[in-house]
Amino acid sequence: MSSTPPGNWPDLAGRIDGDTHVLPVRVYFEDTDFTGLVYHANFLKFCERGRSDFIRHLGIDHRSLENPEQGEPAVFVVRRVEVDYLRPASIDQVLEVVTWCAQIGGATLTLAQEVRRDDVVLARLKVMVVLVSKAGKPQRLGRLVREALERFLKARD
Repeated sequence: MSSTPPGNWPDLAGRIDGDTHVLPVRVYFEDTDFTGLVYHANFLKFCERGRSDFIRHLGIDHRSLENPEQGEPAVFVVRRVEVDYLRPASIDQVLEVVTWCAQIGGATLTLAQEVRRDDVVLARLKVMVVLVSKAGKPQRLGRLVREALERFLKARD
């Protein structure tokens, strides 16, 4: 049994590349439908992983998000998703989920994403998330979250 030193392991949470986050995703049999292509809803799952790992890379722990002013636990919830499916993907392909911050509001973030195979864009998404208390009340984004995201803010269509 061989052991790979931890320094040689790929980062399972992807990587920061300039002002984007890139998460590699392999397509498995379970991701496909009866045609052998990735089922459309699984693109949403791939992108959810990309958003979660992007936030993780910024040092923001989902389990301990708090409104610093009130100390109230909070979570990000999806409010809106826009998806354009452009090309299919199939089993064994390695895709990349590329994520960047498109807009920062008082309690909202709009994240833009592309699912790519090599340099070909397969899907484009725009996802608005809202920071809410555990009781469901919108919370203003704290300074730490806002500052962590500002360097990734890009205006793209």
